[in-house]
Amino acid sequence: MDDDRRTRFEAVYQQTYEHILGYAMRRCDSPEDAADVVAETFAIAWRRMDALPPGGASRLWLYGVARNVLANHRRGQARHRNHSMELDADLADLYAHSPETSVELGAIARAFEQLSEEDRELISLVAWEGLDRAQIATVLGCSRNAVRIRLHRARKRFSRALAAAGVTVNYLIMESA
Repeated sequence: MDDDRRTRFEAVYQQTYEHILGYAMRRCDSPEDAADVVAETFAIAWRRMDALPPGGASRLWLYGVARNVLANHRRGQARHRNHSMELDADLADLYAHSPETSVELGAIARAFEQLSEEDRELISLVAWEGLDRAQIATVLGCSRNAVRIRLHRARKRFSRALAAAGVTVNYLIMESA
């Protein structure tokens, strides 16, 4: 029994580790914080192996666990965190290829930071994780219809924030998923 549990855990770990690490890296301030989130996520998965769904659903379940771990991590680190829009703009500028691109990336970063945490999470699950509505519903523990409505509203708010920042919106990207 213990060998079966270990074998299953190792298989799930190998299949999902990069996805969960990417999820955490895109949401944490440092690689160390991301490593902590990933470690805690898989520790919970080990403790709750009986709740871990089979097959591809395990990745979505782990996204949900990682999301909760990250929320707990953020609450614990809230007094130490000082997110500033200037830092986000500087990071965006660092990876820009031209002066025009850096200004636009900075404006996009500022517009994204103006969104609520819930809106940022929904848009990130689509843009960064590549999840569709059904998968997002599984991660968030809500219906596909709720995801559709929330995502539509989040995209509209992001589109308005981008327009206010003078950024041209590519609707093909905004309407995917």
